[in-house]
Amino acid sequence: MAAGRLTRAQLRSRAWQRVYRDVYACTSLELTHEVRAVAAARLLLPGAVVSGRSAAVLWGIDAAGVDRDVELTVPSGSSACSVPGVRVRRRDLHPTAVRLRRRTPTTTPEETAVDVGRERGAIEDSVAVVDALVVVGHAELSAVRRAAADSCGPGCRRARRVADLADGLAGSPQETRLRLLIHSSRLPRPVAQHEVRDVDGRFVARVDFAWPEHRLALEYEGAWHGAPQQVGKDRARLNRLTACGWRVVFVTAADLHDPVRLIARIAAALSR
Repeated sequence: MAAGRLTRAQLRSRAWQRVYRDVYACTSLELTHEVRAVAAARLLLPGAVVSGRSAAVLWGIDAAGVDRDVELTVPSGSSACSVPGVRVRRRDLHPTAVRLRRRTPTTTPEETAVDVGRERGAIEDSVAVVDALVVVGHAELSAVRRAAADSCGPGCRRARRVADLADGLAGSPQETRLRLLIHSSRLPRPVAQHEVRDVDGRFVARVDFAWPEHRLALEYEGAWHGAPQQVGKDRARLNRLTACGWRVVFVTAADLHDPVRLIARIAAALSR
């Protein structure tokens, strides 16, 4: 408007949508959490750093819903304040803790993992985000644990616990929740991401969790397994495992809502 390229009436038309105060976008652009985070850090509060779960989203992790407030970090002496849709934290980040992501200052994957570990709420959710950061290759678990060990201030103990609970192997957040559930029970701990091989040493399948001595596999079955293009592959894989003498226990999202019954079912399979 100041440059004369748009009038106020044009800006109020259906061609534009308001993102934040004095920040607008074309209505054809989907306002994802990622878009809102980039807009907030580059246009609303220049000089801010995207952090926490918002940073995880910029690193490609599905860690925040579209309606969740964007998290930004500004220097401790900054006068910037939170606005609707944006939560501002004040602290002085070391230059090595910041990288450019989508041309936007963003906390490094390791710093992001520690920030998520500090958050209140279900610890399983935080561990799932850390696992995802490691699985996609943006962060090394050893580096995350070192960063958590060196952290101080509010939430540092929780961050260390989250880092210790993460294993960087889970293929999905639900797999992380399943692993933590088993570890909190009296069941023997399974081997994660176990490779099953036949008597000749040929690769058969990789399973989410396994008790090799029992030839028992535990698989989390997400909704995508029901897709037509996946059913045939899954059945062929199951047949290969069965042919090698393995049994498979499948777990769904509904099973995770009844952990007592699920643990009993796994225990029964182990006893057989």
